[in-house]
Amino acid sequence: MGLILDSSVLIAAERKAQPISEVLAVVRTRVGVADILLSSISVIELEHGLWRANTTEIALRRRLYLDAIFFAIPVQPFIKEMGQLAARVDAEARKAGVAIPFADLQIGVTALHLGYAIGTLNARHFDMIPDLKVERL
Repeated sequence: MGLILDSSVLIAAERKAQPISEVLAVVRTRVGVADILLSSISVIELEHGLWRANTTEIALRRRLYLDAIFFAIPVQPFIKEMGQLAARVDAEARKAGVAIPFADLQIGVTALHLGYAIGTLNARHFDMIPDLKVERL
């Protein structure tokens, strides 16, 4: 089984200036997976932080960190079948009175579609997705 790495892990690592190679080594050791991917939806979340930077220096630091992330971790596209699965999961959750934040729904469904777990620092929203294995990092 592989792992979709949630942006929460990468944002925390960037704040600590932790090298991506170290992040991946820790995750692989902790979870016991070799295959780690990034959801294309997480690209939006990560890039959003870059564009919200308050200074040019912060923006440049974030750009370099994101470039290192995208070099080291393959990005999984969000495809039609994932959209169909997300629609079903969302509809069923809403019928039960549960609202899963849209980005986390898409990221979680990416993992679910691939038969992967999700690795995150913020499991609350991912725990709402039935049958999704959540690895708390």
